[in-house]
Amino acid sequence: MGVTEEQGKTTAIVSYLTIIGALIAIFMNQEPQNEFARFHIRQAFGLHLLYWLLGYSVGNLDMWMLHTAYWIFFFALWFYGILGAIQQKWNSIPVVGPYFRKWFTFIR
Repeated sequence: MGVTEEQGKTTAIVSYLTIIGALIAIFMNQEPQNEFARFHIRQAFGLHLLYWLLGYSVGNLDMWMLHTAYWIFFFALWFYGILGAIQQKWNSIPVVGPYFRKWFTFIR
């Protein structure tokens, strides 16, 4: 754990709170920019967007087992991400994390 992680920890944690938290974290990281915070902002922003996009589809289906699996799946991904931010680790969210890093390069 270096200085970069310590300085960006708060911004990284804020990004996982809600989609609004991710947007706030983007502005928090404008000046000075922190690479650790940027990494977690991209992960959290992608996770929040995916949650809402898939949630719309899953919500239209009337299957309680699918809803439960959906919630457990996203809670596990969210918990993995925020735990990495708290522990100051560069943990990419499983399966989708590498895509979020490529897709959200506009987040600086």
